[in-house]
Formats: sequence, structure tokens, C-alpha cells
Amino acid sequence: MMGTGGPQSRAGREGDDNMSDETTAGGGAGEGGGRRVRVVLVDDHRMFRTGVQAEIGQTEETGVEVVGEADDVDQAVTVITATRPEVVLLDVHLPGGGGVEVLRRCAPLMGAAERPVRFLALSVSDAAEDVIGVIRGGARGYVTKNITGADLVDSIFRVQDGDAVFSPRLAGFVLDAFASTDAPPVDEDLDRLTQREREVLRLIARGYAYKEVAKQLYISVKTVESHVSAVLRKLQLSNRHELTRWATARRLV
Repeated sequence: MMGTGGPQSRAGREGDDNMSDETTAGGGAGEGGGRRVRVVLVDDHRMFRTGVQAEIGQTEETGVEVVGEADDVDQAVTVITATRPEVVLLDVHLPGGGGVEVLRRCAPLMGAAERPVRFLALSVSDAAEDVIGVIRGGARGYVTKNITGADLVDSIFRVQDGDAVFSPRLAGFVLDAFASTDAPPVDEDLDRLTQREREVLRLIARGYAYKEVAKQLYISVKTVESHVSAVLRKLQLSNRHELTRWATARRLV
């Protein structure tokens, strides 16, 4: 289920102003080092959770022990509170309020003096507003779902250690956002769309076929078609060519 994308980059611990694009898979993992990390998977696609579990959940090999799963905000908060994992792999878009709502409700656990729960966003979305939203909410990093299993294991251990971990392209979003004091402008048209509709819009605008969008988002082609119809209706556009021009003009692709 995991992709074959390149290695992930990481930022140093809080206070460290340097970001590195280098990471060595397995550097802190259980293999060879004997370390262990308890993880909860939060994603609304069961098939994706199963794939992640298969990739990283062989504890004797990876050092990762998956102690719980959840597919919406309420269940996530319940499972995380009950299991107190070291790291939560958190999808950005979830029923019930999204990853930001999970972070808000788990803030006391993140701030605990002993055994703090740390969050690593794992999402198909590479949109700047999604990245900034969860980082502002308290997540320690953000990686996309094309990450390899080995790099994901390494990222989990780095987050457990307190490092901030980002896919290389996404680190720039964070630096730019926190370097600027200007609030991003409100786009009323974009605000009409749900998070899932925004994901579909970006992929369609990038030239993905419906089948490719369905594969990327782990949804059916019929669902993609429904989302595209909703986007066109809400934005008062006639076809995907107009949609592409609309998204390009707003630098969403």
C-alpha cells in the first residue's frame, strides 16, 4: 500500500533552525537497535490502514507496535486516550472535523510532562493549508502517502524523539508560513468546497484521470464523479478545463 517515493526530510529538535533533507531509513528503528514505539493509526480508509499495518507493523523487524486504529475523530480521541501511544499517524481529512480536531481534543496528551503523545500527519494531500493547519495544531511533522515503509518507520522514531519530520517539498510550506506575519487571504469560493472536494479538484486540475484520482484517494470512480459534479456546481463551472484554469489561477496545482 505504501509508495516508493524518495526519502523524507526532517527538521531538528525545537530550537534548531536547520532543516535537513537527509534521513537514513531505520536509523532509530527496532531492527538492530532493540527500540520499540507504540503507534495508533488514524485514517478513514480501512484498506489503507491495513496496508500500513502490513508495511510497518512487524514489530520484531521494525520496532513498531500498532496498538490501535480509528477511522473518525471521536473514535480517534477515544483510542488515543485509552492507549497513550508514543506516536499517532494522523490523516488530515477525517469524518467529524478532520485531523485538526483530533489534535485540539488531544492537546492535554501532547502537553503531558511524562510520556507525551506525538502526532505525525500522513496524508495524500500536499496542500499548503493542510500542512500548516496540522502543524499549527501541534503535529510534529507531515509526510505524504507515497513515502516508503522504511522511511515511514524512520520518521515515526524521529517524531518519538521529538524531531520534526517533513516530506522535502512540504518543509518549505512550513518555513514560509511561520516566516510570514500576514494571514492568508480568505477565498470564499474555495471555502464552499469540502476538504475531499478540494483534494479531488487539485488532482483533476493536475490532469489525473478519474481512475487515477480514485486510486490516489482510495475512493471509487463513482465517488470521484460525484465530487467533480459538486465542485463544478459550487464554483459555477462547466467542465474540467474551466476547473483547471480556475485552480491554476489560484495556484492550487
